[in-house]
Amino acid sequence: MGDELGAVRSAVLTLHRTTGLPMVFGGVLSGQDRLCITELVGSTTDSLNGLVVRQGNGLGGKAMAMGRPVWVSNYPCSASISHDYDKPVGREGLLSIVAVPIVVRRRCRGVIYGGLREPLSLADRVVGAAVQAARDLEQDLAVQDRADEALARSRPDTSASRWEEVRAVHAELRALAEEVHDRPTRDRLREASLRLAAAGLDEPDGPARPVLSPRELDVLSYVAIGCTNAEAAERLGLLPETVKSYLRSAMRKLDSHTRLEAVTAARRAGLLP
Repeated sequence: MGDELGAVRSAVLTLHRTTGLPMVFGGVLSGQDRLCITELVGSTTDSLNGLVVRQGNGLGGKAMAMGRPVWVSNYPCSASISHDYDKPVGREGLLSIVAVPIVVRRRCRGVIYGGLREPLSLADRVVGAAVQAARDLEQDLAVQDRADEALARSRPDTSASRWEEVRAVHAELRALAEEVHDRPTRDRLREASLRLAAAGLDEPDGPARPVLSPRELDVLSYVAIGCTNAEAAERLGLLPETVKSYLRSAMRKLDSHTRLEAVTAARRAGLLP
């Protein structure tokens, strides 16, 4: 759940930045058919924070049920949705809203929304940006799911939750090393992260490790714990475009064509836990 919330938060921030919409929000499913809104940018009240949306109800619930984007240009007057959440939406003053479900393996995992406080039709560019943010998030969640499944198969005696914590600590060590100005201390932190990564290897004397730069490995360590490029950039103090560049370089060195392949190759080489 924590990784999903972080990914949705990153998608919400990205959509707000790329579209300039006055309000963007979202959340993940807290049950089989219930969405809890927790990530908000541009809100003026707390009316939507923590709101539970049930599948089929309201705009977000309709998007969940249909598995596709839906939008309205005048929420209070729309005849195409139920009006179970008119009061909290009304207190926020939203009129034009788009809701895009996050669907991974045919299962809805969350919803992201964008809204205007004017009864205007949302431009194709805005709807397209919301859909693209959702697709990027779906890809990242799918990669993380497959990585977790591969990890569980390769290490059946260790719970996935424990390895999630190990991966998170590894990423934090990498990020902390970049904040340290004392070079010997920075080198020790990097070496500690490599020892942590290699601790899970069944055959520590295997083939030589691919040579990744410290920043390439920093980026890959956050990709491995399910971060989007935008979220990795935020945590590492880099631009999203810079993160993409480091990731492409790491994938090339690891002879990988996808993020998942790069993470898997790095784990096999003992570069990631």
